[in-house]
Amino acid sequence: MISEQARTRFDREIAKYPVDQKQSAVMACLTIVQEELGFVSAESEKIVADYLDMAPIAVHEVTTFYNMYNQRPVGKYKLNVCTNLPCQLRDGAVALKHLEHKLGISMGETTSDGLFTLQQSECLGACADSPVMLVNDLTMCSFMSNEKLDQLIAGLQSAEAKLS
Repeated sequence: MISEQARTRFDREIAKYPVDQKQSAVMACLTIVQEELGFVSAESEKIVADYLDMAPIAVHEVTTFYNMYNQRPVGKYKLNVCTNLPCQLRDGAVALKHLEHKLGISMGETTSDGLFTLQQSECLGACADSPVMLVNDLTMCSFMSNEKLDQLIAGLQSAEAKLS
């Protein structure tokens, strides 16, 4: 299930820590798994746990604690909208509802074309810039009015059309 290349990358991450603390590489190993498979399955959690001499539940706790680990396949563009209280007070929930309507899906779902997955986030650390969202766990988007959300979706759809 995990390639030899991934296991080699595991070893490089483990080497960064003292021999008796290789479990410290758990987040890096989960990231490697997700890069290879697109998500972290229960089976891959078990592989990471065995590799790091950890209890499978300890690896699962890490996977479920952080939003960046996908526990099932997601769309090409994962959109995490902050819905924590400060963002709620500054239209975070409005942004999420707008995207649900625009994409025709509910929070936690993926569009039928596999392009977008919509999720909520607890806190993205940019309360003053709300509403905020994170695209593919890498790109922070701030002050996301309905107009800016529409522009983002149209731009991503346009880019995909050009690739087809």
